[in-house]
Amino acid sequence: MRNADFPYLPKDFIQTAEGLIFAVVSYQQHDEKVGCFLRYIKTDQGWKKIDTEQANQLLQQSHPHYLYQSSQFDASFHAVIVTDIVHHHRPEDHLPSISQGEENDDLERKLHSLQAILVQYGVDCGCLGITGSMLINQQRETSDIDLVVYGRDNFHNTRRAVELAVSDGVLDALDDSLMAENFQRRAGELSYEEFSWHEYRKWNKASIQGTKFDIGMVCLPDEIELDEQQYQKQGKRTFIAKVVDDHRAFDFPAVYIVDDEQTSEVVSYTHTYVGQARAGETIEVSGAIEQDSETGKCRIIVGSTREASGEFIRVCR
Repeated sequence: MRNADFPYLPKDFIQTAEGLIFAVVSYQQHDEKVGCFLRYIKTDQGWKKIDTEQANQLLQQSHPHYLYQSSQFDASFHAVIVTDIVHHHRPEDHLPSISQGEENDDLERKLHSLQAILVQYGVDCGCLGITGSMLINQQRETSDIDLVVYGRDNFHNTRRAVELAVSDGVLDALDDSLMAENFQRRAGELSYEEFSWHEYRKWNKASIQGTKFDIGMVCLPDEIELDEQQYQKQGKRTFIAKVVDDHRAFDFPAVYIVDDEQTSEVVSYTHTYVGQARAGETIEVSGAIEQDSETGKCRIIVGSTREASGEFIRVCR
């Protein structure tokens, strides 16, 4: 499932000798480094999760060699050279160790129940992994369950299983409280009503016994479409267009092909807008225009910064 030469995939965690754990965010090498974002730091009390601003400040002050400016994408993110990685946390390796072991807490008990339900609805658990806090055994009572599904077909089968299980009352759609928490973390430029309407129909999240779970897709090697182009930012744009191809809507980044002559490709690096729109729907998009230095072709990026301020994808209803 993994490339032997570069075995790093989105949803993995990589750990360095300084006591830093980064979440991998890219399928491809960046100057022989792994594209990622700092998520946890080691303290005297154990691992501590930090936000984007804290991560950037810490790296600027103490570990600037992990700050990376991509000339290819004209963007800043974090990157770790492979030789600095002391532990590679792989979701598909850690899930069986939880599944086959004793239930150490309530969250692990719910994970066991969730896997059994998914199997009941036809999901092959061999295509699943676990990421987020559970990948490094740092879950709390209030943590979510973050499942990884490897392969596009497997992912959509799992989404259908979640939808059916919710319809049968075996799993629950997010209640107002869980959706409001999700909104506060993710909403960006959308109103709560807009955000929840888009979220409820994706079937990439639901709840089990009051705990939210997500399913996130990671492509198999033959599904990965590496981007070799060189881009330059060209300012902001907002426009309305129809989606003509949505087969990569749940990828990372999510990609939508639209019928706009100027920018036919909408790319989202923000999880909020993964699976946001379907083929045939008309969307309003606001983001940063990037131009391919070689061909002059333009695309629009939603999530040109991690916060994606002023950037969105919304279905015109």
